[in-house]
Amino acid sequence: MDPFLISTAFIFGFVARQLGLPPLVGFLAAGFILNILGFEGGKVLQTFADLGVTILLFSIGLKLKLKSLAKPEVWAGASIHMLITVIVFGFGIFGLKQANLPYFSDLTLPLAFLIAFSLSFSSTVFAVKILEEKGELGAMHGRVSVSILIMQDLFAVLFLTISLGKIPSPWALIIPLVLFAIKPILYRLMDRSGHGELLLLFGLFVAIVVGAGGFELVGLKADLGALILGVLLAQHDKSSELAKTLMGLKELLLVGFFLTIGLSGIPTLTAIGVSALLVGAVIFKVSLFFLILTRFKLRARSSLLASLSLANYSEFGLIVAAVGASLGWLNSDWLMIISLALATTFIIASPINTAADSLYIRYRDKLCNFETDTRHPDDQPIESGHAIIGVFGMGRIGTRAYDFLKDLYGDTVIGFDFNAETVAKHCKAGRHVVYGDPTDPDFLQRIRRRGTKAKLALLAMSEHQANLSAAKNLIDLGFPGRITAVAHFDDQLQELQEIGVHGAFNLYNEAGVGFAKHAWEVMESDQPEDISRRP
Repeated sequence: MDPFLISTAFIFGFVARQLGLPPLVGFLAAGFILNILGFEGGKVLQTFADLGVTILLFSIGLKLKLKSLAKPEVWAGASIHMLITVIVFGFGIFGLKQANLPYFSDLTLPLAFLIAFSLSFSSTVFAVKILEEKGELGAMHGRVSVSILIMQDLFAVLFLTISLGKIPSPWALIIPLVLFAIKPILYRLMDRSGHGELLLLFGLFVAIVVGAGGFELVGLKADLGALILGVLLAQHDKSSELAKTLMGLKELLLVGFFLTIGLSGIPTLTAIGVSALLVGAVIFKVSLFFLILTRFKLRARSSLLASLSLANYSEFGLIVAAVGASLGWLNSDWLMIISLALATTFIIASPINTAADSLYIRYRDKLCNFETDTRHPDDQPIESGHAIIGVFGMGRIGTRAYDFLKDLYGDTVIGFDFNAETVAKHCKAGRHVVYGDPTDPDFLQRIRRRGTKAKLALLAMSEHQANLSAAKNLIDLGFPGRITAVAHFDDQLQELQEIGVHGAFNLYNEAGVGFAKHAWEVMESDQPEDISRRP
């Protein structure tokens, strides 16, 4: 890849990060600047972008549980939203044709609906990237957003298959049998791939060769293959480790994706005006998502955050428009218009998603008027009983902390996690763990306590941003006890201390101290009893 392109991407991404924006905003801006300077991405950059999207979908599959797609708020919510959006946008676009506006005047009603269909999708890349940066991918709104996006991806695959007249090979019918047959083989390979570079290569092999390549061979979409292979491996004990191993490479390759959007062409002033109309129409998409999700009994906050993560247009919209242009249905200028609208919605939606909880707090009373009288099972009030110590994030660290504290303080300890399956696993093991999201500004209000006030909160979530957000919420809402949190780096420790966390611990430092103490005990057990020096 060109050194100038890499330098520009880094500089703009770095500046965006210093301004408190996600780096992807900087990458998009870099693409536009490079475009103005006459830079062309070329095949290498496009290959990077395609690989990034493929690995992203594979990573989503690793975290996806198929039963999440069967929930009404997902399959029905996605379907209803797409149907209403296509109808409203389609007639709206055709109405602009009657005004004889540029680019609209040549559209027929079917073409208006084709453009509307391309605008009904939201970006999987954007939403997952934003949710990961905020540490909310496993939260209620994060799971709903990703599941809706996967439903949209399935609609896109169906459209592309029909519109291109590309009938899958008869061999596609045996894919379920093939997947069933190779699953134990892949699991065995995954077990024996260790924990380093071989595991990374295994992930690339499955995503790109078996998934994307295999599906292309039988006439199906490559990205769909990567997603399904990810789902196939999701039940393996090392699926989370594989997802983390792929993360760095995925992040790097996705830089190419964001750059290609900005490099897609230089728009005219008229095209900019049309794209501005499309950007304004995103307000309708967000409002409709919010209304639909609240009808499915989600709380106002869950509905708002899910809707804001979907407040954009999608790379699949570009693909749909490209198909229309290649078949001679659409003027190729529509690709530029949709590309510009897509990039603009990314840039606008990034800071809005960063400030989502602040927006919710500001407009909470009005937003809560849309809630139904009954609550979604995952959005129920939290019963904490007589607990006075809360462990937030029941991964390996949180679980060890919970078990240690329970041995000392008994049933006054409670665990919280926003992954329903994690909660079920711990409950089965006899731990008092409930579903709860401490990054939620309403978290304390949702807890029903009996007796003594809470005295200690341990923030042990894997994402630093989630711990930081939870700490801010607990402090702002007047949590009566002490707050402690874990971090991976010294600058993260400083961030936690600056907002008022009472105790922040560097995991690596603490692990080193713990290891040294354990080693001392081992050594002491073999020494005479008169050893007087102790650490």
